[in-house]
Formats: sequence, structure tokens, C-alpha cells
Amino acid sequence: MTAAQKIFLAATGQNRGKTTASLGLTAAIAERGMRIGFIKPVGQRYLVVDGTRADEDAVLMKAVFGLPDALDDMSPVTLPRHFTTDFIMGRVKEDLELAVTQAAERVSGEKDLLLIEGTGHAGVGAVVGLSNARVAALLRAPVVIVSEGGVGRPIDEIVLNHALFERHGVRVLGAIVNKVDVDTHPQLPEVLAQGLAQHEIDLLGCIPFSRLLANPSLELIATHLDGELLAGTADADVIIGRVAIGAMQAEHAVGFLRDLTLLITPGDRGDLLLASLATNRAAGGSAVAGIVLTGGFRPSPPLLAEMREAGLFTFLVGTDTYRTAQAVDDILVKTHPADHEKIATIKELVGRSLDVDRFLARV
Repeated sequence: MTAAQKIFLAATGQNRGKTTASLGLTAAIAERGMRIGFIKPVGQRYLVVDGTRADEDAVLMKAVFGLPDALDDMSPVTLPRHFTTDFIMGRVKEDLELAVTQAAERVSGEKDLLLIEGTGHAGVGAVVGLSNARVAALLRAPVVIVSEGGVGRPIDEIVLNHALFERHGVRVLGAIVNKVDVDTHPQLPEVLAQGLAQHEIDLLGCIPFSRLLANPSLELIATHLDGELLAGTADADVIIGRVAIGAMQAEHAVGFLRDLTLLITPGDRGDLLLASLATNRAAGGSAVAGIVLTGGFRPSPPLLAEMREAGLFTFLVGTDTYRTAQAVDDILVKTHPADHEKIATIKELVGRSLDVDRFLARV
């Protein structure tokens, strides 16, 4: 039996689009009739499914594509709290490298291709002896590096990560740049291609920016913030267009309320809340997606009743405006198995953005 081909998907950092690339590539490869396996060797964010601790991306890929492999093989090493300290202090006796190689061997059995998804940048996992660069070398898998839009930052990050993979003797197939605003800057793919070529790195494709993929939904806001829903619904289908901090007079703030804004403002700013309601009515509900009220201040009963009547998402938190804005910014926009529209968008974007046949010929 011919051994499965392997691709290691790495990233230049957190939230660069590695899971997006994994989903899109898996769909495109499966459409070509190839039998594909998936493994996330080292998982930092995990779920417990039927008593098995597994990285959430492994859970996602198994659910979306109906993959037959056991979750503990698809996610052989997870890092619970205190694991790194225990490893450093010699309290972890398991042979982690062996666990990864044996799991990869089981998952790749009777497959044409094994997709291996890394965790963060090339050095992540080094603390437990399983950096992405080390795992790619261990599994003899060529690497694709995923970064995100811009010019200077993605090229700098890709070159830096390329160096560590190269140091470990790992072949880098090329790079994918995610969240590229090709509508506004159609020249960006050519600029990125030439910039990377100067470092002898091939640009394999650019995934266009999509607001649906880049921004959180109201459901995600309500799930990740510690607070109370006062009005409206935490709708998974309402994607936030932009975020505004309500720290100015209402007459000045109105200009910032557009394109499904999430307004973060102290709960005692009744003037801003009234302005949001009025602006949203005038825009047919498209100006303000919702409001996060900070400081634990509840609106007056008449104003709250008006917000409930309007069905405007209103979420009360106890933290101050600065910390709340930080928390919103830190929310990881992850894809879940129930995000059918998002998954369909990912498959379409990646399918038309990457020359998958040319890609596979390089493996």
C-alpha cells in the first residue's frame, strides 16, 4: 500500500486562518475523490466529547466531513492547565513524540492524503518538545504557512517562520495569505507574490477577506462576555460589521453608527442609547447590530422597555468600557460545526482562491 501524502498547515500566529485553510482544502481535495485524514497533533483549545479530550478543530473536521477516525487519534496531545509546568518539572511520563507518530500512522492508514494542522506559529509547542517545526520534521511532512492580509507584516512573519522550519530540515511548499482585500486592493496578490519570491517562497494563493468569516456574531459576544442579556436576541446569524466606543456626545457618535455597529458604552449613557435607537429606526435596523452596556449600569426602566420593544440586542456587563472593549477584541472568531453558512463560504472562497491541483502536485 502506498503511503499517504502529507501536508502540514502551519500559521504565523493565532487567528491567521489556519482552520479556514484546513476546511477549504479538505473540501476541495475530497471533491477530487481523494481519501483524506486529518490530525491536530498538539491542541491548546480542547473540548471533552464522550469522555475524550480533543482539540476543537479536530472535533470540527470530524463533524463537518464525517471522518471515521477516533478523536483521540485525530488529537493525540492536548495541553490542559498546568501541563507545561508538569512537563518541565518532569511529571509528564508519556512519550509525546511517540503518541503523535503512532496517531498519525493510524489516521493515515488507507488514506491518500493526511492533512496535519499545527498550532500557532512555528515555535509553538516547543515548551513540551513538540514545536510545529519539530512535529513537521517528525512526520516528514512538507509545510504550507498561512498568514493574513497586509504586505509588510505577512511577508515578515512568513519569512521568520520559514527560517525555523528550514532549520529543522522541513520543506516549505509555500504560503497562503488570508483576509486579502482584493476588491479594494486588486494588486495585492501580485505584490505579495513578488515580495515572497525575493525570499524564494512561493505564494500558493490569497483567500479574499470576508466579513462573515472575520467578525464575530452576536451569539459569540453573548457567549464570551460575562453578563446579562437585557433585550433582543443573541443571534448567530447577525454578524457585527464594526465596533464603536461610546465615549462622546450623542450628536457626534451618530456618525459612527453604521454598517451593523456593535456599540460599547456605559449603561448610564441614556443619550447614546436613545441616539442608537433613533439611528437604527432611520436605517431600517442596519445601523446598530447591538449594544454592550458597561460598568454594570442598567438603563432606566422606560428606556429599557423601548430597547426591548425595538428588539435591539442589549448586553449588560460589569467591567468598565476599556476592559470590555479589550475582551471583545480578544474574542476568537472560531468556526463551529453548526455554522453552516460560514462553512459553505469557506469552501467556496478557498476553492476558487487556490489552484488545488497545482498545490497537490507540489506535495
